[in-house]
Amino acid sequence: MKDGFLKAAALSPALRVADCAYNAGQIVSALNDCARRGVKLAVLPELALTGYTCGDLFFQQALQQAALAGLGEILRASEGLDLVALVGLPLMVNGKLYNCAAVVCRGRLLGIVPKTCLPNYGEFYEKRHFAPGSKTVRTMTVCGQETLFGTSLLFACRQMPEFVLGVELCEDLWSVLPPSTFHAMAGATVIANLSASDETVGKAEYRRDLVSNQSARLLCGYLYASAGHGESTQDMVFAGHNLIAENGALLAESQPFAGGDAETELDCARMLAERARNTSFVPSEEGYQTVSFDLEVTDTVLTRRIDPAPFVPGDPLRRAQRCELILRMQADGLAKRIEHTHAKTAVIGISGGLDSCLALLVAARAMRQLGRPAADVLAVTMPCFGTTKRTRSNAEILCQELGVSFREVNITNTVRSHFADIGHDGQTPDVTFENSQARVRTLELMDIANLHGGFVVGTGDLSELALGWATYNGDHMSMYGVNAGVPKTLVRHLVQYEADTASSEELRRVLVDILDTPVSPELLPAKDGEIAQRTEELVGPYELHDFCLYYVLRFGFGPRKIFRLAQAAFAGRPEYPDAVLYKWLRSFYWRFFAQQFKRSCLPDGPKVGSVTLSPRGDWRMPSDASAAAWLAQLEELNIQ
Repeated sequence: MKDGFLKAAALSPALRVADCAYNAGQIVSALNDCARRGVKLAVLPELALTGYTCGDLFFQQALQQAALAGLGEILRASEGLDLVALVGLPLMVNGKLYNCAAVVCRGRLLGIVPKTCLPNYGEFYEKRHFAPGSKTVRTMTVCGQETLFGTSLLFACRQMPEFVLGVELCEDLWSVLPPSTFHAMAGATVIANLSASDETVGKAEYRRDLVSNQSARLLCGYLYASAGHGESTQDMVFAGHNLIAENGALLAESQPFAGGDAETELDCARMLAERARNTSFVPSEEGYQTVSFDLEVTDTVLTRRIDPAPFVPGDPLRRAQRCELILRMQADGLAKRIEHTHAKTAVIGISGGLDSCLALLVAARAMRQLGRPAADVLAVTMPCFGTTKRTRSNAEILCQELGVSFREVNITNTVRSHFADIGHDGQTPDVTFENSQARVRTLELMDIANLHGGFVVGTGDLSELALGWATYNGDHMSMYGVNAGVPKTLVRHLVQYEADTASSEELRRVLVDILDTPVSPELLPAKDGEIAQRTEELVGPYELHDFCLYYVLRFGFGPRKIFRLAQAAFAGRPEYPDAVLYKWLRSFYWRFFAQQFKRSCLPDGPKVGSVTLSPRGDWRMPSDASAAAWLAQLEELNIQ
């Protein structure tokens, strides 16, 4: 439960139709197992105490009374269980029978939610037996306890404010305007659905999409527990298809007829973060009553997969599709800017590294889109003290293979002249030594662009912007930054995708060699012809920084939670013990806050994902904000 995580399960225990005593025993056994596994929310199917397929037996008082007796048994058994359970049963209220969900916690009947939408088509005839629930909440006595009855009920955990539960039943979700929509607007972060959805051809796919899409629309966690083995097969077959989704992502599923349960951890804090930044999500609590309950606060062991590369799809097919889409977005943005400015050329500083390689690939695509020759792209290599033969050669071969114009401008003498102008000895490898080269390169590019009636295409990526790993008014500046929305971990896959789909073997070979080249600004003199300055040795591994960047910008998570997520994501990686994770997480925050001034004056660039640092886009912060609160939270971790 700490850090907003809630362990939840959707269950389908085997039952016997109309045998409430047996079914209650099955439910109690399942709940005991859940409690031992640390589950805090357990959802059972619709009418689980009686079975969904009782037909006209629902009118029999013996069945109704047996269901209440079964609920009483479950209430008594739950007294020692630290969880909330939702159990389906029929309930007679004022002479009408309702299809209900009973919400149980530690022996207490928190409330009863009746089904709103009753299907009466195809194989369903619920209106024959049940009345639809009402939003009006009333007080009644059930199993000797005074409780609330109505659809406008929410259930909130005192110890975990992020966990607010809303309840609907089966057809409610399939309706035009599901009750869960109003539950979420009233504050529910988790929706539980007690269902008895029979299995027909194609229905599992539709059900899966329905649950995932509703969780995305409502920015919530959604549990769907469906009836399974033991229901009558006289007219239908039930598959126990249980699903758990969170904000559009399916986290856990028991396959139809597999006989299993769906169990995972929901991140309720993530749902609140999503809602806070989404101005279309407008809260409305009108007509709702909230029942509070208590659970013991414990550490939730994470079993859900935490992706160590959240910007990069793990599935190869999806990754290739994503890469193609991003390249098209980048190229289309650049093509529009070229078209609008009537630029005769697009000028790019090409180094033989990843970022300039990607920018060049995008520029070549943009020219093709405009029906113009690749030669209208002018690639300029500007060797100086740190340039190696490998990167210089790769830059030239890449330009030849793409058919772009190529020019070399050796800036060594210009930089030395600049050192003399400012009084630098030209030998001390300090920040002035490095940044002077970057600024001279930008000066050359800008003036070449002026000379040829074009503009400079920037190559810096999202990760570098986050860390401030750019020279202010050097490589930090351009006239259009095509890579500004692409994190470094994704840059690699975009270049790899172009290598995999290359039009020639030589183009593929040079792209692969660029991928194998250590990331470096090459601003310090080479050693024995090899790169002497390796970026990730100085600022840290980009995969760690991108991981942190994603959760900082996308959800606003604090350092403590991000550290915990990183522990789970990089578990089993010997190069990332806790001390290393802590070191680079701390470095990220320090750099992120200190370097905001560079991000406050960025050139335009296309947004390609849900995270961007453009001051006109997703992220705005003052350049002189203090990082003290974030660093203090890291200190509390006490990592040595």
